[in-house]
Amino acid sequence: MSAGRAVWVKVRASEAERAEWHAKARSAGLTLSDLVRRSVGRTRTWTVAHAEVERERTRQIARIGNNLNQIARWANTHRGSIEAVEVIGHLIAIKRTLAALAPVESSDADAG
Repeated sequence: MSAGRAVWVKVRASEAERAEWHAKARSAGLTLSDLVRRSVGRTRTWTVAHAEVERERTRQIARIGNNLNQIARWANTHRGSIEAVEVIGHLIAIKRTLAALAPVESSDADAG
């Protein structure tokens, strides 16, 4: 044990969880301690205020999505009319804007 890491942190787990964690550590060429330190180090946490902001953002995006679904249903029903073509163009623009607002997901190859 290094001099800089003399404090123990205890976690309760089932035997199955412990075995799974050890297997993940072995497959990554790490000790269980190193795996846990790296995993916890990559975890994002939010303050209560930030969590509430994120929940409200999710609610707003869901509302927008519901409205977009209704508009898309109308456009599909009136597919041949020029108004539907215009609406579809606007839907595509809105979709692009929403995609730009979406949080970027981590693409760590070793996550999972």
